Amino acid sequence: MTTGFAKVNGQEIFFKDSGGSGPAVILAHGFLMDHSMFDAQVAALSPEFRVITWDERGFGQTKWDGRDFTYWDSARDCLGLMDYFKIQKCVIGGMSQGGFLTMRAALTAPERVTALVLIDTALDNDGPEVLVGYRMMVDTWVQHGPVPDLTGAIANIIIAEPNENAKWIAKWQHHPLEAVKATSKCLLDRDDITDRVGEIKCPALIIHGTADTAISMERAEKMRAGLVGAGPIVKIDGAAHAANLTHPQLVNPPLIEFLRRVTAA
Repeated sequence: MTTGFAKVNGQEIFFKDSGGSGPAVILAHGFLMDHSMFDAQVAALSPEFRVITWDERGFGQTKWDGRDFTYWDSARDCLGLMDYFKIQKCVIGGMSQGGFLTMRAALTAPERVTALVLIDTALDNDGPEVLVGYRMMVDTWVQHGPVPDLTGAIANIIIAEPNENAKWIAKWQHHPLEAVKATSKCLLDRDDITDRVGEIKCPALIIHGTADTAISMERAEKMRAGLVGAGPIVKIDGAAHAANLTHPQLVNPPLIEFLRRVTAA
């Protein structure tokens, strides 16, 4: 296992690389998370697969330039990481915003994407009423900091597991305010790519928690219907938004089966 920083698109992207000679898989984390949310997947997939996880702009240990960005920029960061590691083509995937950016990477450079892994993610943006609520949460954070009522509510949306909630809330206490502003703007102002989903032709694995209140199963089904390479959704019973973090024992087996199938020689 190696860690380091890749100079990509004016950023210094922090990465963790399991190494090995197996097929490469690059995984992107969700909003307010970091590369470590995939620790259970890295453990399960290595050494059969080379798993690269990374911190996106405004999160974790990545040294971000402080400028506003979109998920199209993050998609180019993912492709730039592939260049850094001299990987011409591989499986890429992500959870929630990690899915947003990896689908955009597939639209940007389809010839470089073997397959997609999409965990609790969607094509569209949230509805107006939901966005109003999220913007109020951001305003509260900006004005008052990561106060317990706020971080508790956010943790229950994303994770909904007491021990993991506490671990991530502790990280959020140190999240820079400027990063909160820029990453929230990217999330809440993202474009809807529903009308372009038909351009994505590669195989896709969709994994979704049945108790996900951030992105409904209906939205996941809408995404599945548009992705020509997607099979039935793998539904993770009882999981909230970060299904791979809280329910790895249910996520990892179908993930491994999919990766073996799409990377078979």
